[in-house]
Amino acid sequence: MEVILASQSPRRRELMGLLRIPFTVRVADIDETMDFNRPVFDEVARISRKKAEAVARKPEDVVIAADTVVVCQGQVLGKPKDEQDARRMLELLSGRAHQVITGLTVLKGNKCVVCTEVTDILFRDLSQAEIQAYIDTKEPMDKAGAYGIQGGGAVFAQRLVGDYFNVVGLPVCRLSQILKQITEDA
Repeated sequence: MEVILASQSPRRRELMGLLRIPFTVRVADIDETMDFNRPVFDEVARISRKKAEAVARKPEDVVIAADTVVVCQGQVLGKPKDEQDARRMLELLSGRAHQVITGLTVLKGNKCVVCTEVTDILFRDLSQAEIQAYIDTKEPMDKAGAYGIQGGGAVFAQRLVGDYFNVVGLPVCRLSQILKQITEDA
């Protein structure tokens, strides 16, 4: 049995290391476009499942895939297209509560567990100078919501309710429970 992470995210690779199980990385090449006419919970779950199903595997292998977005005032924030988009996202998040939602899929043979994990975050008010300084680091450019809580974005988060690791990109606690369930049921 091989454990496969269907992700190119360096943060997800780091988080998988917390589980202390050997794994390999196989990137799923899929269209990750969300259908905004459907609930965001359904969409992140659908995309994570598509990623898991797109990876080559043997029946005894376990495939793990995830998709993460930020939702603030009804707007779904993925990765920013450019610096202007990152500024727009950070201005929206400034002084507001938002949710980080991750769709998680674990596949083994004909068994498939798909779920979503939600973490609530409150940002303090951000000045234009703080936003610009953060954008200048380039850190926001490859992260949903234009911030990394495990990096420079940590100074913006006033309160967090839920799984911290979900905000980084992989709900480790939930994943460990699913892996235990799916491998013990074999």
